[in-house]
Amino acid sequence: MNHATGRTSHQDRVWSVAEHLDDVLSRIRPLEPIELPVLDALGCALVEDLAVPVALPPFDNSSMDGYAVRAADVAEATEAAPATLTVIGDIAAGSGELPEIGPGQAARIMTGAPLPPGAQAVVPVEWTDGGSGLGPAAAMRAHSAAPQDAAGQVRIHRPAAAGAHVRTRGSDVTEGEPALAAGTLLGPTQIGLLAALGLGTVRVRPRPRVVVMSTGSELVQPGEALGPGQIHDSNSFQLAAAARAAGAVAYRVGAVADDAETLRATLEDQFARADILVTSGGVSVGAYDVVKETLAAEGQVEFRTLAMQPGKPQGFGLIGPDRIPLLALPGNPVSSYVSFELFVRPAIRALMGLPDVHRPLVRARCAGAVSSSPQGKRQFLRGSYDATTGTVTPVGGAGSHLIKAMAHANALIVVPEDTTEVPDGGTVDVVVLA
Repeated sequence: MNHATGRTSHQDRVWSVAEHLDDVLSRIRPLEPIELPVLDALGCALVEDLAVPVALPPFDNSSMDGYAVRAADVAEATEAAPATLTVIGDIAAGSGELPEIGPGQAARIMTGAPLPPGAQAVVPVEWTDGGSGLGPAAAMRAHSAAPQDAAGQVRIHRPAAAGAHVRTRGSDVTEGEPALAAGTLLGPTQIGLLAALGLGTVRVRPRPRVVVMSTGSELVQPGEALGPGQIHDSNSFQLAAAARAAGAVAYRVGAVADDAETLRATLEDQFARADILVTSGGVSVGAYDVVKETLAAEGQVEFRTLAMQPGKPQGFGLIGPDRIPLLALPGNPVSSYVSFELFVRPAIRALMGLPDVHRPLVRARCAGAVSSSPQGKRQFLRGSYDATTGTVTPVGGAGSHLIKAMAHANALIVVPEDTTEVPDGGTVDVVVLA
């Protein structure tokens, strides 16, 4: 192929799935990094390795509500012979000035509060009388209701060894150790770690902007009544949802009629907000396949025949002044979705700069025979995969219009090009979708 013009001298060639995907990914470049506030970076991929700037926790602190004590003062404590200590104050989370714990002394301490000097352990309040002079306490009384409990005496009924119920400085992570690796996709727990490390912003690759449009004069928006020969547009909804699930920001364009000028104008309108364009329909050999008619004539998009089922007709190229990747998918709902999973999702993940762009591929036992698969084509059948048993069950038939079966599948069963049937119990590759 001549990459300068996008034209091909081998239009009749049949491409393998791997060849088409390799060509797509070879022309995808990760998006330029940007600095984002930590919360806004949710769903983005880190650009560089991050080291821990400060130990977590940054100081020794209590893991319980109770009393900070010296271990020797409570070593012999029992319910029959409790250790009685003098309470010299309260230590709440966030306390700055800390009392020093001397022999025979204790301080009330709250979960997360810094361990005061002299203290070696924390005795949970349930192991004490809570300063009441009575039996074991279930909880501390609120300081506002009983300020006197921050003084007086406390009886401790059980011993606590040095370090008991204390979270030591750096016990989570130590300063300088790796925190997150480049390419890490930031989810809620990673965002929490970044915030805990005190990072207000982080350098990431942004989520790709994906514009999805269906083509076809027969398409009607959901919620509108159907006329003769019309169907509801499901592809643009399915593909936009799939793009969002892949980590992209997806924009859905209303169905475009089978008119070349309308399609061209609609595409040009989307250039400003697209990092990748996805169309469905109009890529086969019919007289009204407007996507192929329009884009092939301009030489920017190459339309190919792939040795796969479903999804044989595919289109790919770089269009517009910014050379935006465009993937033209077939219009049948199952063909469109399978094509998205095989080609568009990896492209989205490549734009994000992720180290692994592919869905998990596992081996499984096929619970049900595949009686017929086309010779020379890689077939992708819908399946229900059970990780517990390591089995996959075919769902629905091979028809590329059977969208209900796709909705009940969580995997794709892969039947290789040289395999025409799979016996019940045979082993197959499975692309895990969920």
